[in-house]
Amino acid sequence: MSDLFFAVLALGVVALVLWLSFDSDDDNGGGGLMQPALIPIRVRQR
Repeated sequence: MSDLFFAVLALGVVALVLWLSFDSDDDNGGGGLMQPALIPIRVRQR
């Protein structure tokens, strides 16, 4: 019975790691929110 418990526990840990690694919306894959992109704005020189 404990073999089944540890097999399910190991499968759950692997599934959690895969879910956290693929559930990222930023570029570096670290999770969390996307970093803002800096956009250059032209300024008139006087």
